[in-house]
Amino acid sequence: MKTEPNPITTAICHADSTTINVRGRNLRTDLIGERSFTAYFFFLLTGKEPTAEQHFFLDALLVAIAELGLMPSVQAARITLAAAPEAMQGALAAGILGCGSVAVGTSEFAGQMLADGVRRIRAGEGDTDTIAERIVQHARERKQRLPGFGHQTLVPQDPRAERLLELAEERKVAGAHVALVKAISRATDRAARKHLTLNVSGAIPAVMLDLEFPLHSLKTVPLLARTAGILAHLVEERERPIGHHIAHHIENIAGYDGPTLHPQSGSSIARD
Repeated sequence: MKTEPNPITTAICHADSTTINVRGRNLRTDLIGERSFTAYFFFLLTGKEPTAEQHFFLDALLVAIAELGLMPSVQAARITLAAAPEAMQGALAAGILGCGSVAVGTSEFAGQMLADGVRRIRAGEGDTDTIAERIVQHARERKQRLPGFGHQTLVPQDPRAERLLELAEERKVAGAHVALVKAISRATDRAARKHLTLNVSGAIPAVMLDLEFPLHSLKTVPLLARTAGILAHLVEERERPIGHHIAHHIENIAGYDGPTLHPQSGSSIARD
């Protein structure tokens, strides 16, 4: 009788009564005390040991995006902890759920844009500046925001992005993706006739892709980094709570423009 292959498998970890096997390494003897968390994270993601530059830049990228103050994701986490102080994990989840196409999660979309652009360059569709111009034109024609560009606070420059790109050049790892993101920045300024900030979510995928990180791993770095930042805020929230103050402030400044109650019947009527 033919045995059907098991459809439920994983190549990451298996544990039995005596051993924990992580991608072919013994957790007790090969990994604990032998790897930094950064190197272990890369190993978990890819099954490979990071090169010296991959290790260095993964550290730098995680530090760069871990913290930026009382951002919406942090506010959500702190307010959630104020409402449910016993559930730090729920508050963390509330904050991470806000990492999407507007904040934190844009590295993924910027990476897709850069990877596609470099593919077109290598296919002979145009040089770096030409493809950059086409990317910007395509976004403007569709009135779409370019992922990795613009920032409400960090104007005219994002110091995090500047430093990461400087390091990439200094350590000679900058390649086609870094060149393209810089070209897009120049093309954006020309099209808008003003400077638009190249933010950290544009720099992170450019550096990661030039270091041969898998495209589908790009979002993991800001998510892991922001987890650390949110956890720091949650510990502070327990020591110096402000979540209720944030919620009360919103309640106090929020206006009401819904239907009013009829003065006699108490029934609701629409405003003019």
